[in-house]
Amino acid sequence: MVTRTFVKTLAVFTAVALSLAARDAEAQKAEDIPPGETPKPTTPRVHHAPIASAEPGTKLVLEASFEHAELIRNVLAVYQTSLGEMKAVPFQRGGERGYIAVIPGEALKAPGIGYTIEVEQTNGTRFSAFASRQKLHPVSVIEDRTDAKERAALSRLGGRRSVVGVAGEYVGFGTTTGTIPIPCAAGQATCQPGEEVVPSVDEQYYRVEASYTYRPLRTVSEFGFRLGLVRGWSLVPLSEYNEERYKVGLNFGAARIRFRVLDLWHLETELQTSVTEIGFSVGLGASTLIGDPYGSKLILGFESLGLGDSAPFGNRFYSRLDLVAGDRVLVSPIVEVTDMPNAETYGVRLIGEVGIALGRGFSVQLRGGYQARRSTSGGPGFGGSVLYAF
Repeated sequence: MVTRTFVKTLAVFTAVALSLAARDAEAQKAEDIPPGETPKPTTPRVHHAPIASAEPGTKLVLEASFEHAELIRNVLAVYQTSLGEMKAVPFQRGGERGYIAVIPGEALKAPGIGYTIEVEQTNGTRFSAFASRQKLHPVSVIEDRTDAKERAALSRLGGRRSVVGVAGEYVGFGTTTGTIPIPCAAGQATCQPGEEVVPSVDEQYYRVEASYTYRPLRTVSEFGFRLGLVRGWSLVPLSEYNEERYKVGLNFGAARIRFRVLDLWHLETELQTSVTEIGFSVGLGASTLIGDPYGSKLILGFESLGLGDSAPFGNRFYSRLDLVAGDRVLVSPIVEVTDMPNAETYGVRLIGEVGIALGRGFSVQLRGGYQARRSTSGGPGFGGSVLYAF
């Protein structure tokens, strides 16, 4: 009986001692807090499953849940695009985990993006709850083969898709003499009406044009248009000798498109329309490019202006070999067979062109050569162009 009473008394004293010890511990904690301050609340926490990869052009949904949401004022997903731009989107209620932030699809471009999650507390404190701006969590953007080719080509071109240019050229064929005498027309200063004359013309012309090209760099590799004019003299087939009729020229416009068939094989077509000294004329052109479209390649093509019953202006068939001769230089021998502009016979042109990249999107092309319609007569040709890519 005495033993049982002793045990109960010991248990009571033990409980009292533990209670006093706990009270002393709480008092000691209170003494450690400076006067006028309250104990710091628990820091909020963010739970998030990281995303490793995404598809290009598809919005990226980030999901998260928060502990102690009552201490949070705002949560942001801060991301950096492949171009280095830093942007942010807020987390809002939604999704299976409670909150979501949506990164727009236009930001998802190869090779990828990086993101971090930042929390702003109700007391104004900000901190990174997942990754950081100094060390973003990477997300790889997986692109298809066509996208990869486009990105590689665009990088090679310095990100410059558009090209504007102006060009000019003078072409002289020398003196060309006809083979059949024709009667003189009325009103000529060099002959009498009805008198038979063997026509002779100093064949020459000049051409100026402006152009614009856009480069999608996909199946449609390029498209563009050009506007220009041609003026000159040519031995036009006539039934009567009339000096004024040997003046030739046209104002023209042309639209072209280039298709990528294979990486090293492209096809290009062009539709043309113009007004000549005779009347309205239409035409077309086509060429094939074998090799690197922006490097060494062989180009074979033709152009015909004045199809069917429209006003004739001539045809040309050409070959061009572009050879890379350094980081900034392209050398191009060109052979052309043509009866333009509206000549009686075909002639041959042998031309050399040198293209020089000046930097900042600017480049120049200089060309010169020799051409003739007859073995007994010929003349020089020269010209150039200036291009700006942006």
